Amino acid sequence: MPRFLFEATYTLDGLRGLFKDGGSGRVEAARKMAESAGGRLESFDFSMGEPDTYAICELPSSESAAAVALTIGASGGANIKTVPLLTPAEIDRAVHETVDYRAPGA
Repeated sequence: MPRFLFEATYTLDGLRGLFKDGGSGRVEAARKMAESAGGRLESFDFSMGEPDTYAICELPSSESAAAVALTIGASGGANIKTVPLLTPAEIDRAVHETVDYRAPGA
């Protein structure tokens, strides 16, 4: 199943919610959201600064990841960035694909 890194920065409303729910409450909310999208939360960590959180989820598709990111963004509690994660095996396959490309100025 594809994996995605979600980097979130809390808004003022999101920080107020964090103070109310605590860190473990936010982790549980993220776990439930990933499961509702057909996936699972692999890890959730807080940081000191921007971004405020890092979550890695296995999700069925890019569309599922987009749905998660859009839902988080629409909540108003956090600004979100989504990064698709690739396994070493996926990179191994990618380096063997042929693409036609000309570098700028070449």
